Amino acid sequence: MNMVDGKSCKICLLILKNAKVNNFEDYSNLIDSFAGFGYYFDKISYIAYDSSEEISRAIKDGKSNYENIVIYCPKEMEAALKEYISKLYLSQFNEIGILKTADKHAFMFYYNGVNRLRVEDVKNVLDAKYKLKFGRMYVRAMGAPSKAVNKTLEEMSAVCPDLRFNISKKYGDCRMEILYSVKTSKMLVDEAHRILISGLNDYIYALEDITLAERLVQLLKLRRMKISVAESFTGGGVGKALVEVSGVSEVYNEGLNTYSNEAKMRRLGVRNLTLKQYGAVSEQTAYEMVQGLLNDGNCDVAVATTGIAGPKSDNTKKPVGLAYISVGTREDISVYKFNLKGGRSDISNTATNLALFLVYKTLK
Repeated sequence: MNMVDGKSCKICLLILKNAKVNNFEDYSNLIDSFAGFGYYFDKISYIAYDSSEEISRAIKDGKSNYENIVIYCPKEMEAALKEYISKLYLSQFNEIGILKTADKHAFMFYYNGVNRLRVEDVKNVLDAKYKLKFGRMYVRAMGAPSKAVNKTLEEMSAVCPDLRFNISKKYGDCRMEILYSVKTSKMLVDEAHRILISGLNDYIYALEDITLAERLVQLLKLRRMKISVAESFTGGGVGKALVEVSGVSEVYNEGLNTYSNEAKMRRLGVRNLTLKQYGAVSEQTAYEMVQGLLNDGNCDVAVATTGIAGPKSDNTKKPVGLAYISVGTREDISVYKFNLKGGRSDISNTATNLALFLVYKTLK
């Protein structure tokens, strides 16, 4: 439930959709946008847009039990819905899609047409209604177990109950946005922040809203180091993430996609004996891939990936998801073993993020 200075701020979302199509991506974008401004839906209802009885029942429930109702519907339903809701609320929508009464609000968005109403407009209305202003802090973490994240958030909430959390996780990379009322005691906010950093310290790479690749490039520039990358099953994902960062040319030496055994031997100097004895997906091969990059002499840190992304295993009977990521400097080379879960894309992208994070941890 949304809370404003201890008072309820109830919001429901009614999504009028084609019951035969289960595509929730567009809806999740709207939900995430509201969360980004610190507003969370107490109830989300999916209603078949061809069922007038269900629509009527849901809107009446929204009016009776919630202070704010958000409608997300096809553009072609605009006129009929506005007429019905206006009669129910005894008020009218303005030109951008906002209806106000003395104590209730309704907002209307469309998912297949131009919206004059923006989520920021809703945020401004609700902020004014509840006289609320937010402060926010960010934490970015890689590979943090859900159990550790949940435990940390519970401890933070115990110290500072009015915190709101907007958390998204993609391929192991967790973005945490923590919002709080500016009226909240700074001492409590600082203590909650301390709990967060302490609880997830091993996984945190940034205390600002920045990508893993951006953070690594920052660190490479700070250390005045150049990086080289050799990839097998990640297919260039590590290199791509790096070169998408502005200014990476200062620190990026080269990226090789050495997919075949022949490429590993010819381009990186991996020994034929290593490949025959241990296989391409092995600790030894990952080690020699990084060693080959470092022997080239044009980089200060190197990272290599080798693994099995699926959908089938290789002829060695090693499991899908098995991955080795090696990170090395001129002083030392380390190899990390993972057993990743999910489909081919999930495994490859998670390994890409892990490779970036392990380089960051090595240099930190």
